[in-house]
Parts: sequence; C-alpha cells; structure tokens
Amino acid sequence: MLFIPAIDLIDGRCVRLAQGDFGQKTQYNRDPAETARSFQDEGARYLHVVDLDAARDPKRNNRITIRRIIEAVDIPVEVGGGIRDWNTLAALLDLGVARVILGTVIVKDQNLVEELVTRYGSRLVAGIDARNGIVQISGWVEQGSVTALELGMRVREMGFSLVIYTDVSRDGTLQGPNLQGIRTMAEQTGLPLVAAGGISNIQDLKLVKALEDAGVTGVISGKALHEGKFTVREACKVLQADA
Repeated sequence: MLFIPAIDLIDGRCVRLAQGDFGQKTQYNRDPAETARSFQDEGARYLHVVDLDAARDPKRNNRITIRRIIEAVDIPVEVGGGIRDWNTLAALLDLGVARVILGTVIVKDQNLVEELVTRYGSRLVAGIDARNGIVQISGWVEQGSVTALELGMRVREMGFSLVIYTDVSRDGTLQGPNLQGIRTMAEQTGLPLVAAGGISNIQDLKLVKALEDAGVTGVISGKALHEGKFTVREACKVLQADA
C-alpha cells in the first residue's frame, strides 16, 4: 500500500484546514518545496498537493509554488483544487503534474469530464469528498446534490481508474479515519481507492492497511506529518510491510 504525504496550499504556504473549514486554518512555516523534498528524502514515492485557493476561487491559484514543488523532487506529484476546464488542466500538465484530481467538475459537468477522461485516461483521478455521506464541492463550501456512493458509481462509468476518497468531517481533525466509509466506497465502486481524512497515528495506518483486500491501495495524510505524529519513513514502513 502506498503512503502519500499531503501538502495543502493557501497563498503559497503550507496549511491544513479542520473539516474543510477555511476559518479553521493552521499555517505551517516550512517552505512547500523544502517540505516536499524532505518527504521524498524520507521515502515518499508520490506527493499529493491541493491548491485550496483555486478550489475556492478558480481565478486564484498557486501554480508558481506547485512548479517549485515539482522542480524540487524526482517523484510524481498529483494536484487537485479548482480544475474545472480544459485550460486549467492543460496548464497543470504543462507544469509537469503527473496526475490531476477532478472533483467539483465531475458533479457539475459530466459531459466535459467524459471528454477529459477519454483524452487523458489514467492521468486523471476522481476526487470524492464527502461529509455525512453527501458530496462536498467548490472547496468544500458547497454541498453537492449526490451521495458519495452514487458519485462513486458514476465515476466508474465515466472511465476513471482511481478514486481518492476524503471524509471531510475527519479531515484535519486527527480523529481517526472513517474505516467503514472507506471500505464501502472501495467495495461498491470496485475501483482502486486512496483514502484520506483523519489519520492521526501509526495505528490508524494499520487499520487502513487492513482494508487492502477491499481495494484500498493508498493513504494520504498531511496534518499528522506536520504535527509530528509520525514520519513519512515510519508510515511507508507500515504500509509497505507484508501482511
């Protein structure tokens, strides 16, 4: 199972939100590119970056910082946040982003998404963010009109080959992952799934690893790393160990 450290960006700086609430923001002083490099040095094989400015307002973005992150490491970087049209997607791919996470646009423009998936295939990932089983969109400030499971079935039909599932109510809280929600999403969609939200310690990682048989292939964590709950090296050791 793959461990993917997360870097969330606002105004070019590393931050974490609690339950997707921009009013509950914790800002970290470490430079994003240096943080990315340190994650790689500790054994990370992939990086997860979210542009929170673009997620809330597509007219804003952190592409300069994203470019610096990509240039600082030799491992693939996936990016989400505010990708709702061809131009934004193309701009990120031109920066060297390995794969792009689509979220809001999946709910709002299915026809466009189907065109994008047809063209870019596995370079696109379906990001499903949910609170109490209902999809959250537009930087988690708007509730979608579909359940997470319904959207999971829909993205499979659209041709996505990977889902990143985030329980917004757990994200940034260090309260533990929604294990049943993760298992249900993986089993019902039949797609490989990367889980995010609530990871607080090594035991949480072990509990998610136990869902490997359900189709869970990776774990994303950010706040626990920034606050020293465990290291990337420790997380990789746990998730890559033989069952």
